Amino acid sequence: MIEHALAQVEKDWGAGMVAGAAGELAKNTHAFEILVGPYAVAHLRISEAIRAHGGTVPKDGLPVYLTDTLESPNADAPAGGIFSKSLTDEHKRAIRIKREVQVLVCMGNPPYDREQAEDPANPTPVAQRKGGWVRFGDREAQKGRAGKKVADKGEDQSSEDASDEGILKDFLAPAKAAGQGVHLKNLYNDYVYFWRWALWKLFENPKAAGPGIVSFITASSYLRGPGFVGMRQKMREAFDELWIIDLGGDNLGARKTPNVFNIQTPVAIAIGIRHDKPQPLTPAIVRYTRVDADSREAKLEAIAKIGNFANLEWQDGFSDWMRPLLPQGEGDYYDWPLLTDVFPWQHSGVEYKRAWPISESREVLEMRWKALISAKSQDRPGLFRETSDRLVSKAYMSMLDEGERLPAIATIKADSDAENISQYSLRSFDRQWMLVDGRTCSRPRPPLWLSDSSQQIYITSHLAGVLGLGPAATVASFMPDRHHFCGRGGKDVVPLWRDAEAMHANVTAGLFDMLSTEYLKPVTPQDLFAYAYGLLATPHYVERFSEELTVPGPRLPLTRDKALFDEAAQLGRQLIHLHTYGERFIPNGGKAGQVPQGSARLNIAIPDTSAGYPEAYEYDPATQTLRVGIGEIGGVGKDVFEFSVSGLDVVKSWLGYRMKKRAGRSSSELDKIRPDRWTTQMSQELLQLLWVLEQTLSRYPQMADLLDRIVAGPLFRADELPQPDAAQRKPPGRTEVEAEPVQPGLAGF
Repeated sequence: MIEHALAQVEKDWGAGMVAGAAGELAKNTHAFEILVGPYAVAHLRISEAIRAHGGTVPKDGLPVYLTDTLESPNADAPAGGIFSKSLTDEHKRAIRIKREVQVLVCMGNPPYDREQAEDPANPTPVAQRKGGWVRFGDREAQKGRAGKKVADKGEDQSSEDASDEGILKDFLAPAKAAGQGVHLKNLYNDYVYFWRWALWKLFENPKAAGPGIVSFITASSYLRGPGFVGMRQKMREAFDELWIIDLGGDNLGARKTPNVFNIQTPVAIAIGIRHDKPQPLTPAIVRYTRVDADSREAKLEAIAKIGNFANLEWQDGFSDWMRPLLPQGEGDYYDWPLLTDVFPWQHSGVEYKRAWPISESREVLEMRWKALISAKSQDRPGLFRETSDRLVSKAYMSMLDEGERLPAIATIKADSDAENISQYSLRSFDRQWMLVDGRTCSRPRPPLWLSDSSQQIYITSHLAGVLGLGPAATVASFMPDRHHFCGRGGKDVVPLWRDAEAMHANVTAGLFDMLSTEYLKPVTPQDLFAYAYGLLATPHYVERFSEELTVPGPRLPLTRDKALFDEAAQLGRQLIHLHTYGERFIPNGGKAGQVPQGSARLNIAIPDTSAGYPEAYEYDPATQTLRVGIGEIGGVGKDVFEFSVSGLDVVKSWLGYRMKKRAGRSSSELDKIRPDRWTTQMSQELLQLLWVLEQTLSRYPQMADLLDRIVAGPLFRADELPQPDAAQRKPPGRTEVEAEPVQPGLAGF
């Protein structure tokens, strides 16, 4: 920083001014460092830079202090002996600067490390709760918090903090009031504490407040995360102008981009400016830009070329207090209702935490079950792959009957049959088989089973993270896996019904009546569900609202136009019928399980023998041929083979699970029990997958055009629609299921 500043002085004012500037920088640049190593290096490098440019190091040393920035400005410096007197004196100077010295510019790269929950299955001592004075205030900060355990449960974690005097409460309280308390766990992060401290230091400290600039490069989660609404409000209050340079760099989510640092977390530079006037009564003016590149080197090169703000193309950001620090984008996207406010109950999908109870074949699951219960008692735990929540020595509830407790696997006889085997929606467009047994599944999700039936339909999406390219949602007719949508993510299953009898729709109360009145016709749960799917199942939705969707949770453009609603609902019904392989929304005169034939055809059969079981596959785009072992399927378009859902390559994933050596993790010897041959049924299922994807792609232009026409027309705003209450968001229970059903959409008809 010093080197760059002096180089800029020389460039703008000439070499004759550099020495004087170096001396001034040496006196007026204050730095805090908590680690001894970086502290010593900072002293050395700054001294060298000052002397190299003709400056003089102050007699009492550089203003670089070994101190904790987040320590209270009201603390007393610790008493020290003769050998630590200089550090004690330095500590006193650091406290004085925090408390009394006005700062014009605060800049840095604060650490970012979110405080994590302790694993109950593997408890370890928690050394210290972070945040210091910012989080706990003077009263709590001085008590010492070593060894306290932290519950990483969102709002619950802040229950203790709500009554203390820490200034972090100014970020927390508005978020709670806005209904985002469940997301507050994300604010317990080092970089958030430093942001709060910087705002206090420059603009709120009663002894040293004034105009100023804060410039930090930190994790970028505060730009868009729902839990950061209070932080964004406080930043808009503190500044007159706020300039955001989004550097991307997410290496964990669906939209992977190179990072300027060797980390997985996306980062952003923020420059906040407060002029010499009272705290603004209107939100700060937000400007946003993004630096994109194909590699880290290219991104760093692009950043190095930025000489001033005029070198970047800026977009106007939102002006509302709590809105994301992002460009306003197209239309009124953020005024639309969230999908989760239309269908208020969402649930995590089923999670086994072991691979062997899932297979592409019913017969394989029967063999694995027999191998497990026929094994010696001492071998069963290893074969089973025990976890803290599933042990062979314990009894567990049935997944199909809440009132039935199944005997421990360790006690059952070798001739016992598996409780139940059923089809399972493992991944988007990939239906496999599951062992429906509460003893084998760590997270069976009882509410989903309570509402499961031959009429149930599930939309799956990535509701808590950033959507990647491809459709924004897919659909399942069988019980979905937690990672069904794209191979990762949780709490992403949206059922149509709250009960197995399909009498209680998972739709916000009052919405059907409002829509029925608007369209002058009854609206059914199936209509609304199909409408939503007709818009979300196209990649055009993700492409058009790419920037807006970096804020987790898709929104639904709900038209006021009856004809457009009917068109989208009809298209959605067709897609659901197609994507459930003909199991749902069967048209009049149709048969369940029918899939319209496409171009893909089996030119050379995949051998139905043990020796001919495929070990690999390959695709030739020139001839549009998919080779599976020695078999060949022609007429497979490149776009069909490369069809993806938010990073999940659908055909590759489907084939990978069915090769001789199965893709994915293996945690038990039971996983090695595999099909001994590739059957004709498997070839037919592969052809059906290819036909479904081909038919889907053929509808994309129609879907894109329909979405554009809906967005261009009159839409409902979220604040015009009924909002779900806590009861509607809760998973269904027996009492609700047995209650009298409510007929939707019939008011006034």
